[in-house]
Amino acid sequence: MTRKQRRLTLIAGAGLVLSFAVGLVAYAMNDQIVFFYAPSEVAQKGVAPGSRIRLGGLVEEGSVKREKDGEVFFSITDTAEAVPVHYKGILPDLFREGQGVVAEGHFDTSGAFAADSVLAKHDENYMPPQVADALKKQGMWQHMGDGTQTQ
Repeated sequence: MTRKQRRLTLIAGAGLVLSFAVGLVAYAMNDQIVFFYAPSEVAQKGVAPGSRIRLGGLVEEGSVKREKDGEVFFSITDTAEAVPVHYKGILPDLFREGQGVVAEGHFDTSGAFAADSVLAKHDENYMPPQVADALKKQGMWQHMGDGTQTQ
């Protein structure tokens, strides 16, 4: 082998090893990626049952139902669409109707969202930008500059 052939073989081998490493990292991260959706996006795109996602919006007024076994049923809305959610566990202190939330879980076969974690947010500074933008477009959320908001 000439010097040039050895160099090309070394570069090709290094490229192959690098490609393999990137492929392994991408495969490993595939299970960790959780996409964020607003209720309108869920209605438009449709999400396959069993797919893990984060669903964000406002807790719909009048939708919270608490069962004796600790299960809570509520709806998350972006004022255009609403998605029914069920969650079993302790809810955050800031959780209430009309409040911003992000729920992580999956859709079950009935079309309801089975949440395994719920995060309550107190204003759009902590809400995913897509939800805050959707609420602002519909006139449901206006930041007043002093840390308060109106509906």
